[in-house]
Amino acid sequence: MESTMNWKRQWGIVVAAVLMIAFGLAEVKTSLTHNFFGISTAKVTASIYAGAAIGALYAGAGLLILSMRRRAAKLAIVFLIADIVGRVAMVLKGLYPINSFKQTAAMIVGTVIVAGFAVYIRLRWPSFS
Repeated sequence: MESTMNWKRQWGIVVAAVLMIAFGLAEVKTSLTHNFFGISTAKVTASIYAGAAIGALYAGAGLLILSMRRRAAKLAIVFLIADIVGRVAMVLKGLYPINSFKQTAAMIVGTVIVAGFAVYIRLRWPSFS
């Protein structure tokens, strides 16, 4: 019975991890194609590398929390913070244009989602061993 309760408690973490992996892979795809559902990045080499690195950090954070270990969860939070810093840096360097409402909204919403995952992981801290 206790293992069923643990699984129910951890279900949200697994869902968050899968979403983080999917969103991270979407960021990698966007960096390589410079377009994802009408959202675009600058078509320069630096944008490819920066976007791919940010996406890899995001997906890596998802993989780390699947381990259900505190050390991995700490590193996942560091990865998510690096993702946020990277997003801001891409905007400041002009690698992610915010020249339209759609572009700006995508950056803001995406960054809020990343921050939300970091907060969620921290709130679920007792679930990690």
